[in-house]
Amino acid sequence: MFLKIDQLNQYYSGSHILRSVSLEAKLGEVTVLLGRNGVGKTTLIKSLMGLVPIKSGEIELDGVSIKRMAPYQRAKAGIGFVPQGREIFGRLSVLENLQMGLATQAANAKVPEELFELFPILREMQHRRGGDLSGGQQQQLAIARALASNPKLLVLDEPTEGIQPSIIKDIGRVIKMLAGRGNMAILLCEQYYDFAESLADRYFVMERGEVVASGQGSEMVSKGIRQMVAI
Repeated sequence: MFLKIDQLNQYYSGSHILRSVSLEAKLGEVTVLLGRNGVGKTTLIKSLMGLVPIKSGEIELDGVSIKRMAPYQRAKAGIGFVPQGREIFGRLSVLENLQMGLATQAANAKVPEELFELFPILREMQHRRGGDLSGGQQQQLAIARALASNPKLLVLDEPTEGIQPSIIKDIGRVIKMLAGRGNMAILLCEQYYDFAESLADRYFVMERGEVVASGQGSEMVSKGIRQMVAI
């Protein structure tokens, strides 16, 4: 098990937001995290990334506890993060955004050529400002920036939000290909059920800060997961 979250608890202003959440993700698999708005998915992702401190519980990466690590240390440990809303640097060029993803690599590291093969539009637009790209192109840039660090765990928070269908398909193709290589674990936090189901090797469903269902992706239809997460 590459990522293991065990009995995680989190509070905001006295409110119990995450309630003994446990979740796992394996190398070579896409693990999807589903749930309606406000159930704690993004709080869980922020806890995983070290953006908010946890009250209790454990987070392990490849058997090593990371719960006391700063966000930059978690990135160096092998986590690539694509935040909700993309958060690219709008005034920097596409190439400069990708170079920001090299922060955990050696000083002379170059942007991997493969990133332009995965997302050809980024090669065409590498000298344009990130803020001038469409939402879908910015999302591809955000994913490529995370991949520039050569992560062992790729965490994507709502990557289809506000994205046109053609680019959603491209992103799905890249996620499936990366998982298929067997050397990366992918955690996909997603509200778009069809996209999640098409990629899921395993799924976890959250309600009111708790994991209320989990299983193999192939069982999502028979277990009625769509109905559980319907808005």
